[in-house]
Amino acid sequence: MQHRNFKYDQEWTLPKGFNESRSRIMYIEDKSEGLKGEARIGKFYLSKTGKTLYYKGLKFQSLKGNGFKSNYFEVDSEDEYWISGPRKDENNRLYGGNRGVEIDEDIQNQYYELISR
Repeated sequence: MQHRNFKYDQEWTLPKGFNESRSRIMYIEDKSEGLKGEARIGKFYLSKTGKTLYYKGLKFQSLKGNGFKSNYFEVDSEDEYWISGPRKDENNRLYGGNRGVEIDEDIQNQYYELISR
């Protein structure tokens, strides 16, 4: 399957029935090409059951413990990702550090408020 980079799908609209009450700021790191990949912090939306995550037009489901250094896969491409809540110490990468992690512009204030609590 063709690799689809999550940061390029900016024209996404929220599926019907979703609202801010089912959104969370989360960290995502692409693991499809190795242990360190592109990483972002952005706003994710959760399905009613919480089993599916949506971010910038992509749909993620849990690997249920079967991933190698990844915990979710993108449904269409089957690429694997590490997705988690952002850490207060900003060491969001799976192996520590925050180098190269981009923060979506639309949530920067919310993110800094969240980690400063």
